[in-house]
Amino acid sequence: MLSADTKTRHRMGFVLMPNFALMSYASATEPLRAANLIAGLLLYDVIALSPEGRQVRSSSGLSVECRDLAVDGSACHTIFVCAGGGPGDWIDHGGLYGTLRKLARQGVRIGGISSGAYVLAAAQLLENRDFTIHWEHAAVLKEAFPHLNPRQARYVIDGNRITCGGGVAPLDMMHAMISERMGSHFARRVSDWYLHTDLGEPSAPQRGSAVERFGTHHPALLTVLEKMEATIEQPLDRATLAQLAGISPRHLDRLFADHMKSGLLQTYRAIRLRHAQRLLQQSPLSISEIAFATGFSSASHFSRALKEMTGKPPGAFRLKFPQD
Repeated sequence: MLSADTKTRHRMGFVLMPNFALMSYASATEPLRAANLIAGLLLYDVIALSPEGRQVRSSSGLSVECRDLAVDGSACHTIFVCAGGGPGDWIDHGGLYGTLRKLARQGVRIGGISSGAYVLAAAQLLENRDFTIHWEHAAVLKEAFPHLNPRQARYVIDGNRITCGGGVAPLDMMHAMISERMGSHFARRVSDWYLHTDLGEPSAPQRGSAVERFGTHHPALLTVLEKMEATIEQPLDRATLAQLAGISPRHLDRLFADHMKSGLLQTYRAIRLRHAQRLLQQSPLSISEIAFATGFSSASHFSRALKEMTGKPPGAFRLKFPQD
């Protein structure tokens, strides 16, 4: 394979965090490899990076040899932080946050894949930026950085910040980036290489629709269920939810009984408790803080409700954070 001129060859660095997801990493790097093969030129030079050049283990157990971010990062055109796991895997080892800020000041384009946006937020690189993060980690980011508001998009390109929801979404993001540089026809050839014929728009949702999540097509129920998901910290009362749906509270109760096989309050509590489980697993917030963040009046009230639904106390879900 011929080497493109060093001035036009793009070096793409991927900072791998402990327990990063191989799916996200492969979805981001494989299109670049295919672009090189199709062009017959080394258009993209892909390197794995980590703080201090440590080997990094993925969530599946495969370890990847890495170069030192502080040494080799400045030679990159773009650097993506590829993360999975939870906050215990995203901490500032080896001066990571400071190195990322320095590289950004030097003009390196900085991005985050899956939960990589959390690392960018911690490094203060998402201030006044449009960005996204994997939907599973959005709640944790918003609790840690209340002034930031991630979009539920597959990927977001905001100038020299690029963020992506992870999974297969990097295939769509890389199609856009390759199009930006090489044109849409060449980018389509790369996508076709992976049988990726159904390209997702940047703003396409990361999750299935409310119809798929809740198993109902009833418009009034969907309105209420989506509002429940959006008001976890300050739950709305039955009358307000019925008013939003344009029906009476009694009719709303019948709809839940007929379509959801569960009462309104029980469904609302289950939505809040599932959200609480994610915070317990992924967030260093105290149990009391999580209780208030999910609309419970006290930690004891929250603990009783969670144990009633799951059979487990809050501590069983957060072995990484024994301080509670």
